[in-house]
Amino acid sequence: MASLNVYSALVVLFFTRAAAMATKENDQIIKDNNCKTKMGMPCVLEAFTSIFKTGTISSKCCDELVGFGKVCHTTLAKRSLENPLFKDLSPARNIAKSIQTWNNCLALIDSPSLSA
Repeated sequence: MASLNVYSALVVLFFTRAAAMATKENDQIIKDNNCKTKMGMPCVLEAFTSIFKTGTISSKCCDELVGFGKVCHTTLAKRSLENPLFKDLSPARNIAKSIQTWNNCLALIDSPSLSA
């Protein structure tokens, strides 16, 4: 249960504009694209876990992530890495995982349904 609270706190940090080291450019992209309101919290948590920890993202959340848009997805992933809480993470590794999560979701969403 404590790890869920930690993840929830990280997700909140993921979306707050108060991150001291956030760049104005990323903040402007987030604002211009209304990125903070496009995904539900459960799917944000799944995506976050898929990128910054070890986890998978469900088909439902992949659908939300793709609807969220690549610009918002990429910008928020980069912005998270600007936060001092993530200073020990490898930016290159996590950007690669962000791209991998995006591509996996695109493939899942674009694949024909097996039940058809």
